[in-house]
Amino acid sequence: MRILIVVCLAFIMLYAKGPKGPEVRPVDNDLYKKECASCHFGYQPGLMSSKSWIWIMQNLENHYGSDASIDEQSSKDILAYLLSNASEKALMYKRSVKLTKSMQNGVLYKSITEIPYHIKKHKKLEKWMINQKEVKTLSNCSACHKYADKGMYGKKGIDVPNYGQWRE
Repeated sequence: MRILIVVCLAFIMLYAKGPKGPEVRPVDNDLYKKECASCHFGYQPGLMSSKSWIWIMQNLENHYGSDASIDEQSSKDILAYLLSNASEKALMYKRSVKLTKSMQNGVLYKSITEIPYHIKKHKKLEKWMINQKEVKTLSNCSACHKYADKGMYGKKGIDVPNYGQWRE
């Protein structure tokens, strides 16, 4: 009987795997959380290149239609955090590697949604899934990715509002 229980538990553990570890380094900077993640999803630095983060931080007065200006020292500190954890420096994380490999040299990606890997991973979504009030835009990661704040974007953690668990 004990052997049967052990075998059953082994199968349950093998087939009922939840999300693994982070695929992108989770945000761990309090200043970034305060200044950036208080207004929108706190995008992990490993989702974009250094070049992109520099552009974003240099254009906070027109941050996707809003003035997100912050004091100079905070801006420098946040940029240092973003640059030290940008996608090309976070190659121990699966998604950062895939995002970085998909980027063309010399191209400035001003949004995560412009990066080829991101486009590829979201191409099967129907327009209504994105345009609905619960999602609104592809930049709203946490609307569908239940573990996005933990740096986990795998299929098992995708739950599209008014559709359910992602299936291909």
